[in-house]
Amino acid sequence: MDYFTIAAPAETSFTEKRSEFIGYLSPVLTNDEAVEYINSVKAGHRKAKHHVYAYILRDSNITRYSDDGEPQGTAGVPVLEVLQKCGLTDVCCVVVRYFGGILLGGGGLVRAYSHSASITCDAAQIRHMCESTPLTLQMDYTLYGKVTNILPKYGVIENSSDFGTDVLLELTVRNEVLSALQAELTDVSAGRIGMETGNTGFSDFSGVSVC
Repeated sequence: MDYFTIAAPAETSFTEKRSEFIGYLSPVLTNDEAVEYINSVKAGHRKAKHHVYAYILRDSNITRYSDDGEPQGTAGVPVLEVLQKCGLTDVCCVVVRYFGGILLGGGGLVRAYSHSASITCDAAQIRHMCESTPLTLQMDYTLYGKVTNILPKYGVIENSSDFGTDVLLELTVRNEVLSALQAELTDVSAGRIGMETGNTGFSDFSGVSVC
């Protein structure tokens, strides 16, 4: 199943009634990585009053959050709900709050923590990870033009090309269209295109268009 995550850590900050909220978002793959990231943020902000966090992992379908001293339901849950609304997984968000001396109230805290998580997600580079398979095509030059006309409508990733005795193309293809692509390539070439598949995994198809 496809999923969305982020490519690299992101950081934002804003101030609400003299309280500073600093949002951190990082890709993580395991519970240990998430805990390590949370602890690293805490270590960098030892004087902050609150280190609220939420994370979602595909591994073991883990979802966790903490209000870290804020009133129950006003901090960790709003951060988690932003991650879920953005459809992100394998991510950990930590919102650090430096208390400014003015109470925000329950509603104000929910809005502040939600806003911090939201702008941090907006600042991150989103990756659209699709289950996919490497596909190597080998053909003679007379078929190359036909193949290049076909490939765009399947939204493949073209990793490399080699123009030697034959044309060799190395592609990454989403599993949901792999069989259809192979069938069309076989049909258009009367079976004269060599096709070799690799191991199925996940690849980033962000920005890959289908014509």
